[in-house]
Amino acid sequence: MSVSKSEIINKISKNFPNLYKKDIIKFFDIFLVEVTKALSNGERVELRDVMMFESRVQKQRISLNPRTLEKIKTPEKKSILFKCSKEWKKKLNEKK
Repeated sequence: MSVSKSEIINKISKNFPNLYKKDIIKFFDIFLVEVTKALSNGERVELRDVMMFESRVQKQRISLNPRTLEKIKTPEKKSILFKCSKEWKKKLNEKK
């Protein structure tokens, strides 16, 4: 099961009834835009004691098409590395 953006926003608005829902949505959008900008600029995004995002460059390579066994030139591209903190790993692995 996955959690959608709207579900997260609804939970935040329930926990903080003094905040307007439109302000929560705006904050969430700004947060995602800023993280995306930082990663596209090659910067590391670190939320202490929570998680870390880092962009990595996958070098250009020659790959193989499994159907035709034809060699294809795969261009260089960026990918995102995600690491969660030790505290989060502990919480995920706790038995209820």
